[in-house]
Amino acid sequence: MDIATIVGLLGAIAMVVMAMVLGGSILTFIDVPSILIVVVGTHFVVLMTYSIKDFISAASSGMKALTFKSPNCDELIESIVELADMARKSGLLALEGAEISDPFMQKGIGLLVDGHDGDVVRSILEKDVQMASARHASGAGVFKSMADVAPAMGMIGTLVGLVAMLSNMDDPKSIGPAMAVALLTTLYGAIMANMVGIPIAEKLKLRDSEEKVSKKLIIDGLLGIQAGQNPRVIEQVLHGYLAESKRPAAED
Repeated sequence: MDIATIVGLLGAIAMVVMAMVLGGSILTFIDVPSILIVVVGTHFVVLMTYSIKDFISAASSGMKALTFKSPNCDELIESIVELADMARKSGLLALEGAEISDPFMQKGIGLLVDGHDGDVVRSILEKDVQMASARHASGAGVFKSMADVAPAMGMIGTLVGLVAMLSNMDDPKSIGPAMAVALLTTLYGAIMANMVGIPIAEKLKLRDSEEKVSKKLIIDGLLGIQAGQNPRVIEQVLHGYLAESKRPAAED
């Protein structure tokens, strides 16, 4: 669970709701026509840009921004060194029964046990990294498109409300609802873009970057095991993936 994303999202929503309550009744800021134009309209416009499959997959990608746990490189290095010790003592076949929690590492160990060449192992695993990154980029792209489209839909709603208001100036009762549409659509568009679309798109990019680093670490470690390198040498090589401030602690 990503605490920063959840706290940030809930905090932003709380501040907006608090401002609405202090400014009057929260029901004043709820308008069905505005919601239809901005929220529903934005989803339909974004759907025009992507396939239905990519559009639906973006929902699960968005959940990843909330639930994804960043890989712990220290733990990955520790696991790889243990596997290297095991392989050095008993051979690669001994790794077949090892308990490995990381699915990507498990896949790589399976390739080593099957006796594939190092170039083949690297090619297969790097292809896996590329395809996963492409899926993450697609999900981030959907939310980025929402961030771009929502303010534009808000502007369209504003124009709709202004036209409705100006065309009924002789009816004072119709001016209020039309003005509400004009203003609330802009508000909804800004909220949807700046509190949902942009933050989630950027967080998905960050998650993709973190996942790439952890998987590259695993690839280097597994290739070192296959090459029969000393576990301590593998450990020192993998420490290059850690921040400099963490390397001394890991070496100790």
